[in-house]
Amino acid sequence: MVIDHTKKGVVMNKVQQGRSLKIAILSPTFSYFSGPDRVVELQAKDLAAAGHKITIFTFEGDIPVPAGVEIVRMGMPKSPFVQRIYRLLFFVDVLKVRKYVKMLEGFDKIICHMYPMTILASKARRRFRLHYNYYNMGIAYPHLFETPLERLYMRFFLFLTKLTVQGADSSTSISDFLRKELKKETGVDGSIEYCKLRPEYKPSVDGSAMIKKYGLTFPTLLYVGRISPHKGVHILIEAFRVVQKRFPHARLLIVGKPTFKEYSEKLRLLAKGDPHIIFVGFTQDAELPQLYGACDVYTSCTQWEGFNLPAAEAQACGKPVVVFNVGSHPEVVKPGKGILVSDMTALAFGDAVVKALEEKESQRKNVLKKSKKK
Repeated sequence: MVIDHTKKGVVMNKVQQGRSLKIAILSPTFSYFSGPDRVVELQAKDLAAAGHKITIFTFEGDIPVPAGVEIVRMGMPKSPFVQRIYRLLFFVDVLKVRKYVKMLEGFDKIICHMYPMTILASKARRRFRLHYNYYNMGIAYPHLFETPLERLYMRFFLFLTKLTVQGADSSTSISDFLRKELKKETGVDGSIEYCKLRPEYKPSVDGSAMIKKYGLTFPTLLYVGRISPHKGVHILIEAFRVVQKRFPHARLLIVGKPTFKEYSEKLRLLAKGDPHIIFVGFTQDAELPQLYGACDVYTSCTQWEGFNLPAAEAQACGKPVVVFNVGSHPEVVKPGKGILVSDMTALAFGDAVVKALEEKESQRKNVLKKSKKK
């Protein structure tokens, strides 16, 4: 019999024996507006429910701490701009890095989400021989960002991520697309764990309250996600103009927190005050399923996607999905549940949305005919 005395072996033995593990989950933020942070929330809940002792380490967060989970808020500057710089150069804050690496002593396993938390994970692994699992939710390609400064920032962010991930004991990617990307960039291979959906996302969800609130008519397009350049919201607005030629009364709901001020201002200029384009902003959890219920088609012109949780949620609510054929979308968009657009232009995307809506319109007419016959 071979006995594995490494930390990885100790962790595996405890798991096989059904023993509780002390697990640290590291995430830069733990906030409502962030899709990846909601993945962290569900992960923490599931691990705590399985009997493990869970502590979340984060700079800041406003999500209520799940039952049985502890949280350590490390703090960071208040200004969004300064926050980005601080997170990029976190390794310079030597005293804070040492403090929180020391706090990781005694844990069995670290599950690390994103740089710069990978700095803590990498150092704690070396110092205390902890099992370091990198939970890979991906990083958008730098060339998809608008300004030279943003592209430079993302290139440096990507470089530092690669540097601090290469020593990980294992990795978990939220799609096979990301697994392959990680292996190519760092040599680290691992398993795939698709994002879980909450039970409130289901075909029977009632969207009438949102229809009334925003004065929606047929057809309504919905986008949910960060308002960031690589999400292609500017392309979506241009594609919506194509849809309006066929459906003049169409509505476009854009739901999400602006994370790039200049880009958000650009979008509003592009919308030209069109009352049919509604910037909802950040919305509460209770309203999100209802928004899916209120729409006729879910649309996203994102040019890179590690998973696309909103697209999966929309399908769970019985809504057709139209997205570009990029990243993980071939894995996420189920056959017969949506359209993958290979031509990455606003015109091609708009035409695909029109096709989806015409199918929806035909279904509606058939239902009306059947009801009249009765």
